[in-house]
Amino acid sequence: MKKLFVFISFFSLSQVTAQIDPVKYPTYTNIDDALKSKETVYSISFRDKALFNIPPGIRNLNSLFFLNIMGNRLEKMDQEIFDLKELEILNVNQNSIKYIPDEIGALKKLKTFSMSLNSLTSINPNIAQLQNLEVIQLDANNLNVFPEALLQIPTLVEINLQGNQISFIDEDLRKIKNLKFLNLSANQINDLGNIDLPEKLKYLELQQNAIISLPDQLFCAKNLEFLNVSQNNIRQISPKIKGLKNIVSLNLGNNKIMDLPMEFKELKNLKTLILTGNPIEKNKIDQLKALLPDTQIYF
Repeated sequence: MKKLFVFISFFSLSQVTAQIDPVKYPTYTNIDDALKSKETVYSISFRDKALFNIPPGIRNLNSLFFLNIMGNRLEKMDQEIFDLKELEILNVNQNSIKYIPDEIGALKKLKTFSMSLNSLTSINPNIAQLQNLEVIQLDANNLNVFPEALLQIPTLVEINLQGNQISFIDEDLRKIKNLKFLNLSANQINDLGNIDLPEKLKYLELQQNAIISLPDQLFCAKNLEFLNVSQNNIRQISPKIKGLKNIVSLNLGNNKIMDLPMEFKELKNLKTLILTGNPIEKNKIDQLKALLPDTQIYF
């Protein structure tokens, strides 16, 4: 049965990237109308059309840069997609696709690639050929490892892997040097190892895993602004938390934390701290409030 989730994230760059000017680039919803158009066709959507295959005629729309085939009955990515060399935004969310063909590497101009709510168990290494890719959405699939091919795409700004079965993360995430948004929530991660986060990372979501502790290396992410590690099995926070100099929002809710280190007072930019669902005594909360007078604390 296809997984259906209600996902709540800090922010998604793709929500911005995927918007196009409807006046300058009208979106066609019928292949015949698109083929008959006297104007160049740049955008087409077959969303929720109950399609099993892509209309073959689409390969004649060689200026197409936006294609939405979300919510259909596709079990594979048809060759016609890979003939669209100008594609920049491709949405194949909510289908039944089990693998990504080798031909994915032909879409050299692709910037946003969304394959949420499909049946992927692995990611084709040829994705590494997409050297202009900025956003990739792979949430709600059946992936069990962090796709190594993504480490070879330094242009990536956002990666969404929420709601998979990932238990292992490659420690050398720093290779994705432009990454700002990383969502690994609702997976099966229990050990972050010596994770080395990209210097530009601002948003990190790790909620709904089985994480026992946060490694010291994580606290070296000096540009991190939003961190969510709620609904894990974390018992304590290292004094090295003070390394998160730019942290604005920190969600530690629903863990097993009984106390927090005095070094929290050094988090001068912290505006929101969520501690609900932890066994912290009220007197310690009062002490924390005194340390962080400008922080809204929820407990």
